[in-house]
Amino acid sequence: MENTFTDLSHINVRGGDGGAGCMSFRREAFVPKGGPDGGDGGRGGSVIVEADPQLSSLIDYRYKHHFRAERGTHGQGARRHGRDGADLVLRVPVGTVIRELDPETQTPAYDIADLTRPGERVVVAPGGAGGRGNIHFVTSVRRAPAFAEKGEPAREHWIELEMKLMADAALVGMPSVGKSSIIARISAARPKIADYPFTTLVPNLGVARAASGQSFVAADVPGLIEGASEGRGLGHQFLRHIERTALILHVVDVTGGYEGRDAVEDYRTINAELAAYASELAERPQIVVANKCDLPGTEDAVERLREVAEADGHQFFAVSAATGAGLDALVSTCAAEVARLRAEAVSEGPALDLSERWECERQRRDRQIAVRREERHAWRVSGSQIERMVIQTDWDNDEAVAYLQHRFDRCGLDDALAKAGAVNGDEVRILELTFTFEGTDGAPDFDEVAEDDEALLTDGEEY
Repeated sequence: MENTFTDLSHINVRGGDGGAGCMSFRREAFVPKGGPDGGDGGRGGSVIVEADPQLSSLIDYRYKHHFRAERGTHGQGARRHGRDGADLVLRVPVGTVIRELDPETQTPAYDIADLTRPGERVVVAPGGAGGRGNIHFVTSVRRAPAFAEKGEPAREHWIELEMKLMADAALVGMPSVGKSSIIARISAARPKIADYPFTTLVPNLGVARAASGQSFVAADVPGLIEGASEGRGLGHQFLRHIERTALILHVVDVTGGYEGRDAVEDYRTINAELAAYASELAERPQIVVANKCDLPGTEDAVERLREVAEADGHQFFAVSAATGAGLDALVSTCAAEVARLRAEAVSEGPALDLSERWECERQRRDRQIAVRREERHAWRVSGSQIERMVIQTDWDNDEAVAYLQHRFDRCGLDDALAKAGAVNGDEVRILELTFTFEGTDGAPDFDEVAEDDEALLTDGEEY
């Protein structure tokens, strides 16, 4: 049967383009000099990722990789604003980390969000802003602005979705130590069980319930080997699922398996791999579980492992997944420990919905301006906000170009160039266009937008 579990996907997302603003003047009988009445273009829809507790895999993104939101429509005369494009919501499992991918190397560049609560969401591809109609550019000295803004094309980029299981306890250990057998015994999970290594190729979740009524979610993580933290075997694919668990159940096969391994060496090997992958995992609460204790000749290995585990400060249980011996006590202890860790987490403060924080982070990145010298007297300027201003300008209209220079001054571009070392006459490059730097006081003096402009924003009707 084909493996349908997917916990890592790369997808291409793009918001909808913004509609263009309209340059129009009121034309009615007996009104020979009607004022501007061009409506705004509609904003493009955004691509939004939302955490859905009903999902357990990223399988929806295994075969489809391109997602587009709806574009906004153009503004029209008579203050008729364009319709906004519809947002596109992509649902992912709770515990999904979203990262920006470098466009050249396709490797993670930075984290966009970490969705750890149901309903938490983040905008991964904002829709393009709709262009403003000429009603917005009326001032006390410019009564008939003959320009409007173009709609903003939406940005297209690749992101990474990585799902990390949201389990209370994770069963880790070497291959074939009996992790799947244990989770099948203590919960209703039915993982594949066989007597050969790497039988488990995907994590399995099960809910275990103690006699006290306390319960916890356990994850059976596929077997690790020496070098897993460096990517050997299936290491990197499954170590990620241990990061979120509050408790680690370290399962050790005291028989040594087919290879005749030493139980204490296996214990130390796995702990070393956990610490090498993420240093905080070495401090994570851990219970050591000696499995297959029902088999003869294991007494010495059990006692040696017990001494080492307790010396490290870990609780120790000798169990048998085959007979069920010792599992009730293990489940009771795990349930109590998970309850204690949950209470500690609550006492530190309730978990917050970080949707607003992710949006603030996105807006902060949007406003950033980067200035770098490309040649002795040539500078490259980049930044989403600055590039959006350039794209939305009608370069065939002198009024629109002059207004753009005013906007550059207001957003701090001239100050940033001067601080970087630009002098009058230097060339400034933004996207495929070039400008001449005229100093921090070289921008034309525009009056502010008319005070009633805000009212004009809401007067238009969608079509």
